[in-house]
Amino acid sequence: MASSGTTATGGGAARPVPRHTERLSTPWWLWVPGLLVAAVLAAQVGLGAPGPRGWVAYLVVLPATGYGLWWLGRIRITVDEAELRVDDAVLPLRHVAQAIPLDAETKRELLGPSADPMAFVIQRPWIGGAVQVVLDDPADVTPYWVISSRHPEQLARALRR
Repeated sequence: MASSGTTATGGGAARPVPRHTERLSTPWWLWVPGLLVAAVLAAQVGLGAPGPRGWVAYLVVLPATGYGLWWLGRIRITVDEAELRVDDAVLPLRHVAQAIPLDAETKRELLGPSADPMAFVIQRPWIGGAVQVVLDDPADVTPYWVISSRHPEQLARALRR
């Protein structure tokens, strides 16, 4: 099965073997201040309520903050034999003209002064690197994708194969 580039799933269907996969998870150092700020906010809200009612703010704010931090880090990037998937966006590899790894400074330039308003961007500020995927699809007005990546060289290599 490895030579065909697919693996069998429990239902008998075949799915492509990923060349590259990563998750843009939220780092631990963002969870600590996020939850501390949420705890302070819950304390402020709960100050006016005596007894058990004062704890309701903690029961609401802390889980909501945890969910928000998890949600920010849910994005998955997968490259297989046929396509690039970033969250729910799919790009067939036949439309990839170039894959350019970007360092933090180049990413900042490309997302700032040199930005194209028609570009597709999945960017996480806590991840320094990125990949610019230049498209070759006459039917699409999107000139390129910019995707944050902790391993931009590996992602670009997987897209070029």
